[in-house]
Amino acid sequence: MGTITEHVDVAVPVRTAYNQWTQFEEFPHFMEGVSEVRQISDTMTHWKTEIAGVAREFDAKITEQVPDERVAWTSTGGVKQAGVITFHRLDDSHTRVTAQLEYEPDGIAEQAGDKLGIVDRRVKGDMKRFKEFIESRGGQETGAWRGEVSRPQP
Repeated sequence: MGTITEHVDVAVPVRTAYNQWTQFEEFPHFMEGVSEVRQISDTMTHWKTEIAGVAREFDAKITEQVPDERVAWTSTGGVKQAGVITFHRLDDSHTRVTAQLEYEPDGIAEQAGDKLGIVDRRVKGDMKRFKEFIESRGGQETGAWRGEVSRPQP
């Protein structure tokens, strides 16, 4: 299982950064290889991706969501991945957004890509593009979902 941690500092308040991140259907604007994300319910999303020529569709379940703090998810069947995005207030107009991902490369091509650091570079680029996306909008998010999803109890 591979693990990636990447962060970016954005010149927007924490509320704005968090609100934009909850707009999953906007992810194709800044995530390379993501062609579509559909929000099925408050806690389910459906993804279409193509990475290194490999097309995939999968569902992901939001396992925890706390406004202005974190969004955590795990895939449900097929692609094996999980992660959390956290939001840290640096000051009134700056936020650190941190992505922590765990994934299991499937097949020889994905395993080779993982060893070559392709996934690491992709996540780093996605975080940079998120920064450009939200800052280019003048600090205005495209929407917001302020609901909470409680962490599952063991």
